[in-house]
Amino acid sequence: MAQLKNKKSFFDKFLHFVEVGGNALPHPASIFAMLAVSVLLISWLGHLLGWTVYHPATEEEVAIINLLSKEGVHRIFLNMVDNYTGFAPLGIVMVALLGIGIAESSGLIGAAIRLLVIKAPSRMLTFVIVLAGIVSNMASDLGYVLIIPMAGIIFHAVGRHPIAGMAAAFAGVSGGFSANLFIGTIDPLLAGISTESARILDPAYYVLPTANYYFMAASTFLIAFLGTWITNKIVEPRLGKYSGDVVSEPINALTLKEKKALRITVYVAIGWLVLLAATLIPDHGFFRSADNSILHSPLLKGFIALLFFAAGSLGIVYGALTGKFKNDSDVVKGMVESFKTLSAFMVLVFFAAQFVAYFKWSNLGLYIAIEGAHFLQSVQMGTVPLLILFVLLSGFINLFMGSASAKWAILGPVFIPMFMILGFSPELSQTVFRVGDSITNIISPMMSFFALIIVYFEKYDSKAGIGTLISTMLPYSLLFFLFWTAFLIAWVLFNIPLGPGSPIHYPG
Repeated sequence: MAQLKNKKSFFDKFLHFVEVGGNALPHPASIFAMLAVSVLLISWLGHLLGWTVYHPATEEEVAIINLLSKEGVHRIFLNMVDNYTGFAPLGIVMVALLGIGIAESSGLIGAAIRLLVIKAPSRMLTFVIVLAGIVSNMASDLGYVLIIPMAGIIFHAVGRHPIAGMAAAFAGVSGGFSANLFIGTIDPLLAGISTESARILDPAYYVLPTANYYFMAASTFLIAFLGTWITNKIVEPRLGKYSGDVVSEPINALTLKEKKALRITVYVAIGWLVLLAATLIPDHGFFRSADNSILHSPLLKGFIALLFFAAGSLGIVYGALTGKFKNDSDVVKGMVESFKTLSAFMVLVFFAAQFVAYFKWSNLGLYIAIEGAHFLQSVQMGTVPLLILFVLLSGFINLFMGSASAKWAILGPVFIPMFMILGFSPELSQTVFRVGDSITNIISPMMSFFALIIVYFEKYDSKAGIGTLISTMLPYSLLFFLFWTAFLIAWVLFNIPLGPGSPIHYPG
């Protein structure tokens, strides 16, 4: 027992170190501001020392440009606003959130998930809860505020440990953050950053919001099955039978009005699918591209517009039928509410946009990418070790910085050009990052909803704390890392496209 206590004490010290280290970091916006200033200083030093490399494609000499020179400072002043407003992720997220905000405020997404969970057979309950958590990611923070506490109520109602239910839902919502059967707000956001990063090396490159769809859709079932097995075989047996004082609550089924509205909304969704098929499948269809291809069609490149129209129209139909939307003001109010979550993001993006622009202007991005690629080539690191190390790096950084977009805005400009030089596509770099970023979400104190999950746990266990949460979720994190990384490696080795028009390799 003493030995076990010592081990626990060591683990508590590690958790304390992670918590203190993460809390000691400045705000992500401040980090980007400091990085931007660092780029300016390093560009001056690099120019002074004559740092140069040769571009692997054009064989032209690439020198570091001093951004603290007269011309550099002029460029900073003249382009500050354009850097911000032209930063791809900003507009993409704003438009996507407008449509999803309508669907979420109408109650459509919440009703669909409630129906999914309530209708699940008892033997499939854990699987459905993990799956519902994964799918809820398309609606921003819905999983954290609805699915996780509901999972505790459901498990408690059927005589199972409520914390096990919440752990399963949390594993789906946060551990499976990058997996989904649908395109959500995170996909266009990361694709926008990836596009900006790829253009450091290839100015014409464009990363589609659907860039990782095939891999992420397949990963949905992997994470759902893994999460189910871990919950049933490891987490729930460890927790044992619930013996707390909390009385089980009833789960509200959908009303007749909600069921009718949901059925009609499904018909509208089918209508959307028929319309899209009619404009894409026929040769020279209305939404085919100028070269008559589907992959380069306006629907894929302009997927955000499609997401806005589809999610918005479905939300309006459902909200009108249930009485949630009585007039146009209610619809607009839903969009306004969704934008309230963007205030911190918009501040962060201002500094991130300046950092990315300076990184590109100074040629530091190219310099680091080319030198880094040369180093990796010199040590002859194979594809598999490279992928594993990048997953581990992304997961480790996630322990200290919660925002996925903030991390990718830092890592993308470095690793995407580096991987491109090594012959790997920006889409692959983005996929590897997303796997690493997801697997440590559930054990990272820096994850924005971490404190809220502890509060959920405390409802059923007054002594629950950060150690309780991390020790409960650690099995998910470790096994997600092992199996999801192995799944990614197999995907790459079999050279399966990551999404529509998104290959594993960069053609150069």
